[in-house]
Amino acid sequence: MSLELSNDDKGALLATAREAIESRLLGRRPAWPEGGQALQARLGAFVTLHKRSSYGRRLLRGCIGRMSADKALVLTVRDMALAAAFEDPRFPPLIDRELEAVDVEISVLSPFEPCSPDDVVPGVHGVLLRRGYSSGVFLPQVAAEQGWGREELLEELCVKAGVAAGSYLAPDASLYRFTATVFGELGS
Repeated sequence: MSLELSNDDKGALLATAREAIESRLLGRRPAWPEGGQALQARLGAFVTLHKRSSYGRRLLRGCIGRMSADKALVLTVRDMALAAAFEDPRFPPLIDRELEAVDVEISVLSPFEPCSPDDVVPGVHGVLLRRGYSSGVFLPQVAAEQGWGREELLEELCVKAGVAAGSYLAPDASLYRFTATVFGELGS
């Protein structure tokens, strides 16, 4: 199942993410944008924040997501935008003077499907690996951004999950693939 999002839907989700962050930083009540029926779908989503450096490069500033959702997509995006801005343990909380240099990217996830390693197409599929109590996930765009082929993607996934190399082949491991509709303020 894939969700078709119109340009208006995408704009409403981006505006929701930005409004969640801005209203928190500025200490004001949020003014939520209107959204269509598609925004009520229950799907996972990630919100990624990039900060433009003084050299013009886009640097990761936060990324948090929920792989599946028990609430409407628009609410998941709102919550994940706040988490990416203020709760990503890799970064200090966003501050108001950074706001102008930050752009928002949203990845709306398809449902996950079990797969074999050969079923994964880097740059098309995101991957989730679960083994025991460990897990790791990469969004579809990560392999393309890093220039990884299938084997490198799956090995890096093992590293991210904190499991031994080649664990994606283990009988007690579960591998899933998914796609994502990715869009951002910079037209990604």
